[in-house]
Amino acid sequence: MTRRPSELVDLLRSSGSYFATAGAFSLAINLLYLAGPLYMLQLYDRVVPSGSEVTLVMLTLVLLLAYLTLSGLDIARAHVLTRASVRIDRRVAPRIMTAIVERPAVAGGARSQFLRDFDSFRQFISGSGIHALFDLPWAPIYIAVIFMLHWSLGAFALGCSVLLVLMALANEWLVDAPLSDANAASARNYSFTEMSLRNVEAIRAMGMIEGVLARWARDRSQMISRQVTASDRAATIQSLIRFLRLSMQSVILGLGAYLVIEKTVTAGSMFAASLLLGRALLPIEQVVGSWRNLVSVRGAWTRLVALFGERHARPTPIALPRPKGQLSVEAASYVAPGQAKPILRSVSFSIDAGEVLAVIGPSGAGKSTLARHLVGVLQPSAGTVRLDGADVATWSRGTLGRYVGYLPQDIELFSDTVAANINRFQPGDDQETVHATQMAGVHELILRLPDGYETAVGEGGAVLSGGYRQRLALARAVYGHPSLVVLDEPSSNLDADGDLALARCVQALKERGTTVVLVSHRPSTISMADKILVLRDGAVEMFGPRADVLAHLNRVSAVAPPATVQAMRRPANTARAQ
Repeated sequence: MTRRPSELVDLLRSSGSYFATAGAFSLAINLLYLAGPLYMLQLYDRVVPSGSEVTLVMLTLVLLLAYLTLSGLDIARAHVLTRASVRIDRRVAPRIMTAIVERPAVAGGARSQFLRDFDSFRQFISGSGIHALFDLPWAPIYIAVIFMLHWSLGAFALGCSVLLVLMALANEWLVDAPLSDANAASARNYSFTEMSLRNVEAIRAMGMIEGVLARWARDRSQMISRQVTASDRAATIQSLIRFLRLSMQSVILGLGAYLVIEKTVTAGSMFAASLLLGRALLPIEQVVGSWRNLVSVRGAWTRLVALFGERHARPTPIALPRPKGQLSVEAASYVAPGQAKPILRSVSFSIDAGEVLAVIGPSGAGKSTLARHLVGVLQPSAGTVRLDGADVATWSRGTLGRYVGYLPQDIELFSDTVAANINRFQPGDDQETVHATQMAGVHELILRLPDGYETAVGEGGAVLSGGYRQRLALARAVYGHPSLVVLDEPSSNLDADGDLALARCVQALKERGTTVVLVSHRPSTISMADKILVLRDGAVEMFGPRADVLAHLNRVSAVAPPATVQAMRRPANTARAQ
């Protein structure tokens, strides 16, 4: 199958008119730079021998006009490239956010790194470094003009240009490896920093600051060390290139002086050749001077292309009708990247629409991993998860998300209002939002907040208690009448009132035909289930109707202590009455 061009490349091509305009301005700018050498040529060859002051004034005015036009075009080019970066940001940044969200959760690395990569690329487009790249292709114009003055001057200029290009390639060879190492260490450092900041309360509470700082400093030290190596090498090459450029400009004057003595060229040609050579070599020096930035932008571009490639590696799904909620897992196995031991091993079960399934098992059995597979966050290494017979992986994420509710074990609220967190940032249906909170039993609590549904929850819901956040997340999970609701430890932070509200919510979901999967250890939660799935070491140990599984557990007493098994055997209505 022929792979389509990268979506990122397509988006950049849509802004091609901006770059074409900038290229046209670059041609005009570099042609106008010829005004200086031509002025010098006319000054020494015509004005000085003739002594014509009028010609001197007119040539000077023309030169100033050319330089004024050049400055205007340079400003216009900068404005065009800035507008190009803005247009690219508006078109590409939302796609990058979408690609980041759709990226597999186990891909690793700091997800925000991709936005930093894009910002680096966008800032490069509007920065000064790109101007040297636009000017570099026009350097042959100056060398051609030098050839027109005299072939030996042109040959010398061409040799100088080739030598500086070789120096630039040497700079790439010397700097690329340490810069790549530094960028990799920087990505690891940012990832660890983000993780540390998410757990800042635990770090402070348990006195982990010193240890975390030592771990944080390890990657940062490597990053700085490799950056120093790259900077030292780049500075050496850059200084050598500057020495060569200045020396070449002076040597070509000496060569020109020799040709003047030999009556081969005029004095004006001698000075004009020096100016033209300096202008031809300047972009090479500027490119080498900004090489560190260029390597960083190149790495950012590579990562962004890979990110968009991950999106298009998946086929475009077709629109499927609203599922009823029949859920089946067929021999699903999962091995995390970089790991040898599977987390899930040939898990198979099936539940009908409207049934409530409880998933239990010891810690590390793979319960949360299974829950993430059921909602399509993870894809099995082998086997299939089906919703109404369709592979969950084939569903469009935007479409499936409307039919699925998910309460993860680690609850994250967004820094916005209560209403926005519940309605999944889909404004317009306040009645549906209120209905979801009423199902979760949190409507009255929200009304007591300072601004009700418009109360800002703070970063990660920091202004709310753990139980409050869990109940808001439950309301978000049931918002929009989903066909499948997966609740991972939904009662871990709830008090007795919260447990009762959860039981009522699950019962309401069941009554309207919603399939519910509960990952929990609490007897009051498990007692609401129609069926129970017992996981151990990633494999199905038992599966069946609640009464049958609990009776078996009570006999073997293998998964839970007898007291807990006895509690789990309480009827669902008794649990709800507590």
